[in-house]
Amino acid sequence: MEDGKSRLQQAQEEVEEVKGIMLDNMNKADERSDKLNDLEQQAEELQEKAKMFEKTTRKLKKQEMPYKKMLIALGVVAGLIVLGIIIFFTVQ
Repeated sequence: MEDGKSRLQQAQEEVEEVKGIMLDNMNKADERSDKLNDLEQQAEELQEKAKMFEKTTRKLKKQEMPYKKMLIALGVVAGLIVLGIIIFFTVQ
């Protein structure tokens, strides 16, 4: 009987060990799940910020276009004036 009791006791100890390992694994899985949820939320926030950045960039480009067109027009006018002066002085 002593041998049977020892086997039962050994089996109970093994069960307790497996139980401890399983509880530890469950806790680790819960921690990973929490971290993944946090990461998912951060990714969503980053995506929203990227959309806002893209909208702001488009708006700035639209505001910049008239300024660029004006600079080009000024450059063309200045070029024509310089060309006119060159032609005027070379003809005389």
